[in-house]
Amino acid sequence: MTSTDATRLSDDWCEHHFDHLSPELAADLHPTMARMRELCPVAHSDSYDGFWVVSRYDDALAVAQNWQAFSSAHGLSVTSGGGSVRNLPVEADPPVQRLYKSLINPHFTPAVVAEWEQPTRELVTRLIDEFIEAGTCDFMDAFARPFPSLGFFQLAINAPADEMEAVAKLASTSSNPTAPNARESWAGLYAWVRDFLAARREQPPKGDVVDAVIAAEIEGRPIGEDEAIGVVQLLILGGLETTAGALGQMLVRFCREPEIPALLRERPSLIPKAVEELLRLDTSFVSVGRTAVQDAVVGGCPISSGDKVLIHWASANRDAAEFPDPDRFDLDRTRNRHFAFGAGPHRCAGSNLARLNIRIALEEILTRLGDIALVDEDSIRYHAGLTRTPLHLPISFTPGARLG
Repeated sequence: MTSTDATRLSDDWCEHHFDHLSPELAADLHPTMARMRELCPVAHSDSYDGFWVVSRYDDALAVAQNWQAFSSAHGLSVTSGGGSVRNLPVEADPPVQRLYKSLINPHFTPAVVAEWEQPTRELVTRLIDEFIEAGTCDFMDAFARPFPSLGFFQLAINAPADEMEAVAKLASTSSNPTAPNARESWAGLYAWVRDFLAARREQPPKGDVVDAVIAAEIEGRPIGEDEAIGVVQLLILGGLETTAGALGQMLVRFCREPEIPALLRERPSLIPKAVEELLRLDTSFVSVGRTAVQDAVVGGCPISSGDKVLIHWASANRDAAEFPDPDRFDLDRTRNRHFAFGAGPHRCAGSNLARLNIRIALEEILTRLGDIALVDEDSIRYHAGLTRTPLHLPISFTPGARLG
């Protein structure tokens, strides 16, 4: 920590005033959460009318799996704001949550996603072609954000490619609660999804997840408009910014620890395993909220019905009790049950697609971009919120290189 951050993020702050939207926390996330795990693994903050913060692995898993006591349907966020419709299925509890999720799951199985490998690789190649000769780029703008957006629009929901950039920007801003236009972005995203679904209802079926949502029945009745919007809205939010954040953080780590890309270039068969370890270390899905609907005890702390609880996935992923030497990139871990995609009934339905995207992106980046370096180490900033993404990431590399 810098001296300024050390003053700001004191032990008292960690124990009593924790604020997951704090820019100081965003700047120094992992050392601060390590202190939380040691000092106050289940802390109560007076921010946002009060909420609990769960930072250790076992406690995070216990809360995530106990949906009967810790509800998503009774308020997912520990802050105000957000969209005008529920993001489904994550803002519903079983058993109805399973009905919404059953609309999504068949369209993101390993077998379905495997069919997208070649077009995904072609997209990655095209994006890299656009900046490789320059020898420098803002990685977030040139690759990390447009790649998952274009792939998702083209392969998953068959949306107009010329609308992707605007929708991706809405999704990115909506994911950042501290952005001054976050509320307007939520409204814009809602309007786009509403109009997109209306247009798709007038078109021949394409056999994708959008058709499944439009035609769905929930508990014997046709799905409502806002329910359908909530499902597709969540797909966009979950599929774009989190993958962009993961890719951005991985590039930062490659620049700071060049022995990692060197190893993976020498032994590309290790890339799938490396993806899992990188997802654990640099989780982009940082945290999620629940509301207690029963009295419960977590980590020895009594939590009352009605209390808000923040599960901190990124902190749990660096808990030494589960991951020895947790801050080290280690491909020899005997198990890696990380929470990059959450846990419990709300575990991310798009994890297979995310893994495919990240693996292919790393394969091509490691093959084509040599001598990757940060242009300005001090310029890297992360937005504060439930996800973690570099705002900008200027990098340099050998122009037009092809390695191996």
